[in-house]
Amino acid sequence: MMPNMDPRMLKRMMDSMGIKNTELDTIRVILECPDKDIIIEGPNVSIIEAQGTKTYQITGGDISEKDKSKAEINEEDIKFLEEQTGVLNKDKLKKAIEDSNGDMAQAILLLKNDTDKDNAG
Repeated sequence: MMPNMDPRMLKRMMDSMGIKNTELDTIRVILECPDKDIIIEGPNVSIIEAQGTKTYQITGGDISEKDKSKAEINEEDIKFLEEQTGVLNKDKLKKAIEDSNGDMAQAILLLKNDTDKDNAG
C-alpha cells in the first residue's frame, strides 16, 4: 500500500478506477500441489476485481506443509478396508491406501475394481 494514505481515500481511488476489493471471512486456505499441501491457518484473504479479472490475495496466517508422497497407514484404516471390501491381503490393502493418498473412498473403489477384475478373469 501507499504510505500515509487514508484508507477511505484509497478506496475512493480504487472505485474510480473500477477496482473492487472484497475481504473474505476465512478460517483456512489449502493450496494443493502435486507433492504437498500448503495449509495457511487464519489468513486474510481479499478478492480484487479489475477489468473482469479476479485476483485473490492471501496475507498473514500460520503456514504448515503436508507431504503427499506417503499416506499414513494405520491398523484402523486397514481393518476398515478389509470390512468394506472383503479383501484379506494386508499388502494389497496397504497398497490401495498408498495409491489413493489416504483417501479411503478411493481405496475402496480401487480394491472393488481389482476384485471385480479378478472375478471376471
